[in-house]
Amino acid sequence: MFTPFQISNVPVGGPTPFFILGPCALETEDFAWEMAHSLKEIADRTGIPFVFKASFDKANRTSVSSFRGPGPAEGCRILGEISKALKVPVTTDIHTAEQADLAAEHIDLLQIPAFLCRQTDLLEAAAKTGRVINIKKGQFLAPWDCINIADKMRAFGCERFLITERGTTFGYNNLVTDMRSLYWMRKEGLPVIFDATHSVQRPGGLGGATGGDGELAPVLARAAVATGVDGLFMEVHSDPANALSDGPNQIPLEFIEDLLIKLLAIHHASH
Repeated sequence: MFTPFQISNVPVGGPTPFFILGPCALETEDFAWEMAHSLKEIADRTGIPFVFKASFDKANRTSVSSFRGPGPAEGCRILGEISKALKVPVTTDIHTAEQADLAAEHIDLLQIPAFLCRQTDLLEAAAKTGRVINIKKGQFLAPWDCINIADKMRAFGCERFLITERGTTFGYNNLVTDMRSLYWMRKEGLPVIFDATHSVQRPGGLGGATGGDGELAPVLARAAVATGVDGLFMEVHSDPANALSDGPNQIPLEFIEDLLIKLLAIHHASH
């Protein structure tokens, strides 16, 4: 197994899984603050280790006309201020090697998007920031292919990294989650996160946008916790029907506290 480490004040490899929660996109500054405050209050009530998530640029949207976000400089500023004020670590995606150093000034956990998980220059730039790195497993990869990604990170001097399972391509416009992959990756000594909301996507399923089966995200989250993971990633929105990105997959804010309580109960019953 890996040696436990911290993402700021959040333990990885501790007795309880940690949770990455937040909206898909940084829609507005006010919205980001509202979501962060709400989720921090829920985290405090439930006692979960919590990392706040929002993306400053949705760079791989289905359509060229889709909302992307405020961009790296503004997005990282907003997230950095949220982190300092609420005393919670924050995470966001980076898409280029040049963004790694900029993000590392404000962001505790740098996330590598699934489509870019084998981009060696990006992985190296992220590793060299000294931040913890979360690498989304590509939809095109078998779980054991992540060993090569882990070898790259270690070669670049980074031992504090995570691998996130987020579903595997299953024909056209569909993903499937193989719970065996969680076991196999953890058996290799990799810290494993399960992304419950992206795993229920239907990429391009709405023609000009991604669809999804959001009602299945809590189902898969419960199964993942029972299988055994080090953390859970779930996108949460106060109004998913009007979200500017990935609305069909996000968990309504009003339901997340009850789900977290159930997930903690499953974890304690199965470990």
